[in-house]
Amino acid sequence: MLENKKIDRAVFFEKRKKILASWPTGLDPALEFDTAVETLLKTQPKHDFTRALNTAKAEGKTLIQPRAGVALVDDQISLLRYLTDQGGADLLPVTIDAYTRHNRYDKAEEGIRSSLENGRSMLNGFPAVNHGVKECQRLLHAVDRPLQARHGTPDARLLSEIIYAAGWTSNEGGGISYNIPYAKSISLTDSIRYWQYVDRLTGLYEEAGIAINREPFGPLTGTLVPPCISHTVAILEALLAAEQGVKNITVGYGMGGHMIQDIAALQTLEPLTTNYLKLFGYHDVTVTTVFHQWMGGFPADEAAALGLIALASVIAAQGKATKMITKTPHESSGVPTPEANAQGLITSKTLLKLLQTQSMPDNATLTFEKTWIKKEVDQLIYATLHAGGGDLARGIVAAFKDGLLDIPFAPSEMNAGKILPARDAEGALRIVHFGSLALDSDIQAMHREKLSVRANAQQRELNFQMTVDDVYAIARSTLVGERS
Repeated sequence: MLENKKIDRAVFFEKRKKILASWPTGLDPALEFDTAVETLLKTQPKHDFTRALNTAKAEGKTLIQPRAGVALVDDQISLLRYLTDQGGADLLPVTIDAYTRHNRYDKAEEGIRSSLENGRSMLNGFPAVNHGVKECQRLLHAVDRPLQARHGTPDARLLSEIIYAAGWTSNEGGGISYNIPYAKSISLTDSIRYWQYVDRLTGLYEEAGIAINREPFGPLTGTLVPPCISHTVAILEALLAAEQGVKNITVGYGMGGHMIQDIAALQTLEPLTTNYLKLFGYHDVTVTTVFHQWMGGFPADEAAALGLIALASVIAAQGKATKMITKTPHESSGVPTPEANAQGLITSKTLLKLLQTQSMPDNATLTFEKTWIKKEVDQLIYATLHAGGGDLARGIVAAFKDGLLDIPFAPSEMNAGKILPARDAEGALRIVHFGSLALDSDIQAMHREKLSVRANAQQRELNFQMTVDDVYAIARSTLVGERS
């Protein structure tokens, strides 16, 4: 039976034997746990992800990190060096390819061969499992920034073993955020178990004196996700990770577009997460935050795209995010060039530097948004815990099954898919239809009241078309969708 309980050490290592035996190229001695510990204990400060985040948090700085992943090791090294030297990236990503995300290592191997034959990447990311520990180590030692694996993998057990053994010190994902928004028919019970394994592995390294950063994926579907939904998922995944021994957690939030609401979301995310961790008895967990620049459709015009990137950077600075994941002016046209990726980084860093010493003053709108976000998150987490009879893991599965938790536009069959978000007259994210979402009548009334102001102003009904208009609005360089 699924439960939120730390995996027994002996049981874990029995499971681990089976996971390592599944490696397509055979067991690597570097994956022996004691050997991996020795590797990680030699981590240089420049490769220590947790150290970089904690330093930035203490200094009140926001670090920048792009997205980047190609098929071949040498090409990945060249790309990351370019983004460091020309873009000024503070932290480096290794975006994992889609075949690896779905554990299709045979197809990933074909992609590597095809990339060698064609002289360019034929995969949409880096196939770390197929490259193995030695090559992943070579990648790390070829750059002078910390590396993080960013992927979208419901079952990241083998991937996590390899990147940790290679010395990488940060790993993105979670049993909810790397399932519901990414997969159609994978059991939520299974994905939570898979990520309990990843978190227990992380916790065992923590017990050996090694700090490894874990980051739930904050934006979820990245499409009109109300702050209370993404905050709740982030907090739940932080709690699951902490139970397995994770000590360094970065919770995230994806840009909604309404500046004050986004700043309120960032300013509530860390204290809410820390408070819940302490409430559940986890007093020694360090929490940092990450803000994701706009995850939806981008304007095709590069200047307009840079304007959107600049707005995101203002929000990250005023919300005091520990780091920001950047986008590029080529988002609407496909895979960005290294030059475009660097351009997004430079734009972002310029705004962050200019605003580092400035703070958003308290105001009625900011207080309003923060107050309601806290109320909504509290109700959703309470309902989840109640649904599981006091067990958080079981509660998550039950809450999604019954629609008490619901992520808009997610493909998963484990998700009810009944809630419908839209923007109010000012552009803040609200909920039109709640389905069975565990929010009381007062909260629902506030959302409907805010949405009614827009509906009256635009002389339209509160319906699905309003949502559709909002989905496409920012790509057209406006925030609130116009009446179709």
